[in-house]
Amino acid sequence: MTQQIPSTEPELSGVRNFRDVGGLPTVDGRRVRHGVLFRSGHLAHATEEDSAFLDSLGLHTIFDFRNASDQKLEGPDVELPGVRNVNLPLSDPADGSEFWKMVRDGEIDQLRGILGGDKGANRMIASYRTIVTERTAEHSQVLHGLAEDSVPALMHCAAGKDRAGLSIAVTLLALGVEREAIVTDYLESNAKHRRYKVRRSGSSASAYSPEVMELLSPLFDARAEYLTAAFETVEETWGSVDAYLEQGLGITPEIRERLRERLLD
Repeated sequence: MTQQIPSTEPELSGVRNFRDVGGLPTVDGRRVRHGVLFRSGHLAHATEEDSAFLDSLGLHTIFDFRNASDQKLEGPDVELPGVRNVNLPLSDPADGSEFWKMVRDGEIDQLRGILGGDKGANRMIASYRTIVTERTAEHSQVLHGLAEDSVPALMHCAAGKDRAGLSIAVTLLALGVEREAIVTDYLESNAKHRRYKVRRSGSSASAYSPEVMELLSPLFDARAEYLTAAFETVEETWGSVDAYLEQGLGITPEIRERLRERLLD
């Protein structure tokens, strides 16, 4: 039996971008059940109070979509008693350790070179498309897990925006959630208290100048065009969401029905 979380969003001091995905409407009039599917940024900096709250959710599984370089930078998740941790690294939406080193350490001319104009946004769009086509095995494992025994579940990456956001979106597509509601939930990551804290190696004002922050914004924004590109890739590659789920992810109608039984009211 899953536990309902309070209707007011909790204040977690060491975990950003946490939320319950419950309440989102499906095209056939149902809603995602509260207390069964959560999303957030990484749990490496969770405080004792944060951990106590997360423990109260009765989680079965935490899906961590970070890669090794993320975990080296931020640290491993805090351990929650009795919770299964599944690490499924997805290709980073702005992938490449050298790229991220430039984001953290680069001078303004270097940042202009890699992010100026539409380069930053185009990089993100390309990465969302790549995750859809190249990470079908990982998304299949997530959906099969949710259908079998992994609920309540928490999905997270570093910021809880891109890799977790896309994985949540795939799950919501399988549940038949309205497309507009999926995008609206995704864009919630832009709220000031949710956003990933940009970390630059310099401490001077120039390291966080308005131009630097503007150049970095495509990497740290949740933009509807990114998720739309992922949806378009599904249609272009498989022809429809149903075909993507069945042919791409191996999610049969029977498995989808089990998902709906577990996650919908």
